[in-house]
Order: sequence, then C-alpha cells, then structure tokens
Amino acid sequence: MPTDAERRLHPRIFDTDWLMLRGMTRVLGQLVTRHVREGQKVLDFGCGNRPYAPLFKGREAIYLGADFGHEADVSIAPDGRIQLADASIDIVISVQVLEHVRNLDVYFAEISRILKPGGILFLSTHGTWLYHPHPEDHRRWTRVGLINDIETRGFAVREIESIVGPLGTTTMIRSTGYAVFLRRIPLVGGLIAGAIATVMNLRGLMEEAVTPAQIRFDNGCVYVTRCEKHPS
Repeated sequence: MPTDAERRLHPRIFDTDWLMLRGMTRVLGQLVTRHVREGQKVLDFGCGNRPYAPLFKGREAIYLGADFGHEADVSIAPDGRIQLADASIDIVISVQVLEHVRNLDVYFAEISRILKPGGILFLSTHGTWLYHPHPEDHRRWTRVGLINDIETRGFAVREIESIVGPLGTTTMIRSTGYAVFLRRIPLVGGLIAGAIATVMNLRGLMEEAVTPAQIRFDNGCVYVTRCEKHPS
C-alpha cells in the first residue's frame, strides 16, 4: 500500500480526488522544472508529510520542510513565525495550506520576510471543496479573490492555473460522499467504493473535456499560482 504522501503525488484512478491530485502534480512539476535551479534553497511552508519533496530530487536544490512540531527541518512557532533568517530562501512552496491559515497577514509576511528579493512563491489552494479541518479550515477563493489576497500582501501573481472545473468538481464531491458511506460496509465496502470512484473519475474526465476553458478558469476546484515577491 502506498503511503498518503505517495498517493497525493501519484494518485490512483480509484481515489475519489484523483482528478484534482493528478492536475496538481502536473502543474507543480512544470513549475519546478521551469523555475528551480541548482543550489537554490526551497522551503515547503506547511509541509505535512512532504508529498511534493520528490519533485525537487534531481534539481540539486536544497529542500527544507517547515511545520509545527519537531519532526520538520524548520519549526513553525505557535504564532506562525518561522525559525529562519531574513532573505534566506529562494523559493517557498505552499500546497493546500492557505485555506487552513487563520491569519493570512502573518503567513504572507513570514513568506515575504524569508524570501530573497525577487524570490518565488508557488502557492495552491481551494476554489471549491468540502470542509476539511486540519486542524482548522477557514476559506475558499474565487480566482479574482485569491489574486487580490496575494497581491495586497506583497506579491505579484505571474501565473495562475485552475485545476478541475465545476462539473468535474461536483462529480468528485459526490464520489467522496459515496465512498464515505460505502467504506462502512465490512469486507466489500472499500472495493465497491473504489469501483464507483473509478467510474466517477472517468465521467469527470469527460466532463472536463466539455467544460469551456473560461468556466474552468473562473470556477476551479484548486488554483495553482506562481508569484514573485515585490522588491522592498
């Protein structure tokens, strides 16, 4: 059985969030390939179990994970501060963390503080999704709203890509609901849930194919951004 980190990076077609996770891996991989260079320091801010660390292998970059507790490379204090010097990081990645952040001002201020001038932020978060506290869950964004929240806090959004439009998203949500119920059935529940998720994912692929690009762009399940720190 793959670990949760492996599943997030390489989701399986019978996972209910396969459409979303595969899209995130694709876009994040492209960003890493285009922008991460040898010798750069990369901080994964809110790294959890570090599912995206393998994207940096072979890039000769220095990857550091930051999170609460003592298991991460860099500790995040209870007030959200990071134990790193000013202007010490080239790239910060923040993957599906922002919706869980209570104080956006502190979060972005710390990213800005530790980034070098002109440093890069790869950030993804939800446009539409189910409530999922970890340990809290505070927000969902429109594309315009996310750009505004980032750009009013010291960054310029240079790229933004929508992952899964509204038709595919509602299919994933229904699939998740079925799975939660079916997995309660002893022995066969998980198998049935996986089979239904596979069918729903194939349906989602077809729905993505017929969804107009502009509708997907403005109504994403997830938005992945590349941002640059404004010169101070």
